[in-house]
Parts: sequence; C-alpha cells; structure tokens
Amino acid sequence: LLIAKENIAAKIANGRTVLLRAIRDHGADDLLEQKSLALARSVDEARRTNSLDALRGIEGDAASSYFQAFPRLIRSDEPSFVFKDRNRRPPLDPVNALLSYLYTILAHDARSACESVGLDSSVGFLHRDRPGRPSLALDLMEEFRPVLADRLVLSLINRQQIKRTDFKTRESGAVEMSDETRKAILAAYQERKRDEVHHPFLNEKVTVGLLLLLQARLLARHIRGDLDAYPPYIWK
Repeated sequence: LLIAKENIAAKIANGRTVLLRAIRDHGADDLLEQKSLALARSVDEARRTNSLDALRGIEGDAASSYFQAFPRLIRSDEPSFVFKDRNRRPPLDPVNALLSYLYTILAHDARSACESVGLDSSVGFLHRDRPGRPSLALDLMEEFRPVLADRLVLSLINRQQIKRTDFKTRESGAVEMSDETRKAILAAYQERKRDEVHHPFLNEKVTVGLLLLLQARLLARHIRGDLDAYPPYIWK
C-alpha cells in the first residue's frame, strides 16, 4: 500500500503539473484551475488512504477530472482531434489512439526497466496480478503517463506533426494509425528521451530516457531494505 500510494500520488501530481503548465503558457482558464484544485485534493487523499481499493477509487476519480480538462490542452482546430473522453480497446478517435499507443510503448520500457534491476515485472503492488500481465511495470509507469505520454501527444497535435490523414477508422469504429505514423511517433518518443531533466530525489540532471530505469532502481533499493521508502518521480 505504501508503494502504491506513492505511485498514484505522483501520477496525480504530475497530471496536475500538466494542467498548471497550460495555465502558465496560455493564461487563466476556469476549468483548468478547477480541475487542478481537484487533483491537489486527490494527491492528499491518495497519501492518506489506508486501503488499496480506496486508492484505486481515488485514482479513478482523479483520472476523470484530468481527462475532463484534457480537451483544453489541445490547441488544434482540426475536428478530428476533438477529445471527449478516454476510451480504449479499441480507441475511438485519433487522440485516444495516440494515448493508447504511447502507453503501450511506456509499459514496454517500464517492463524492461524492472527486469534490468532484478525485479519481477509480473508482481505488482497496485495492479492485480493476472497471468501474462506486467503488473509491476504498470505500477511503475503510472507516474510517467502525464510526463512522457500525454505531453508528447499534446506536442504532436499542437505542433501539427500529426495530421488527420494519419488515421483511419474501421467499420467497427476503431481508429488505427498507419505504420508510417507509428514510426514517426516512436521517433518523436525517442527524441524526447534525449532531453535532460532534473531528478528531484537524486538531485542531478539525467536524460528522460533514464528515468524509468532510475525509478526501478530506487524501487529495488527500497524493496531490498536500502531505502526507507520509495521516492516517486515528481515532475516540476
């Protein structure tokens, strides 16, 4: 529970920072300010809760608040990039297709990070264990969803690096990307991983591409008793 609380509190805090940066860059917005306050309350609730089920409920409510604000972060006038709500399996619009694809890449990187430091990626703390499910990798990636995936989706759309014609809709309503689009997104993700950021716990500059590995290493140190608590990555 203590590890899961840190994962989720960091995820919510990082999502809140995404909203606050939009306010800073584009001016005051009542909805963004309202939802950022709601997320601040959710961070406190996550850290105070005493059960995993309650924590999952807090995370769900926070995700709902965050994605209600998400349309305000999209600056494109292209109707195809209108975002109404989070949907998956399958994604029903281009924005959700982008989010799902980047979350899949992020989960793969988190799994590799866990296994590289000797952790079993299938044994999680927040996500329930299921056959074939990388539960620990899904735990670890939570705090990075807003930082590495959501921010990149917004950049790709707002900078017009992604176009309406990069997507196609199946008869079922599922929205898919072309192979060329997937390659372009992956290239943008790899480019983002070369950026440098300040790691608040280690107090040093590191590349974005090392963040998951460093967090997996800190988690392993905590599990093995070398750290009193797991320090999640809080984006500033």
